[in-house]
Amino acid sequence: MSRTSVVLLFAVVLAVAAGYVFANLPGEVPVDVVLRPNDTRLVSAGQAIYGEHCAECHGKNLEGQANWRQRDAEGYMPAPPHDETGHTWHHADLLLFQLTKVGLAGIIGTKHKTRMPAYADVLSDEEIVAVLSYIKSRWPTKIRERHDRMNGVARKK
Repeated sequence: MSRTSVVLLFAVVLAVAAGYVFANLPGEVPVDVVLRPNDTRLVSAGQAIYGEHCAECHGKNLEGQANWRQRDAEGYMPAPPHDETGHTWHHADLLLFQLTKVGLAGIIGTKHKTRMPAYADVLSDEEIVAVLSYIKSRWPTKIRERHDRMNGVARKK
């Protein structure tokens, strides 16, 4: 199986699992989340929030940490890039929102070794959407269009 097929299969499995677990997430999670990378006010706010809460790990220019695909000496995965070289754009808006708000452990329901905190008690839903909209605004047009198509498929399910 090719690397692309494995990544695609993983993304589909993760999306299905997230949908299944969605009903049991703690707190209020919007049923539908839509990123708005063309909303300049929202993107500007998201850029400021990203600088305060995300850039330290994910990089000022969304470049992520070195060797982000390999566990470090303590067994943690380094922060991935949020630019087009990473895998952020492989996930639908709602899943990105959920990962940010409740973390992977909050989605899958088990403890998961990660340095990525859940932001449910730190950022409002609108602030999370603003950060994610800022991130998406930085992707090349081709990647944004692919992400939009993927979101269209995810919303039809």
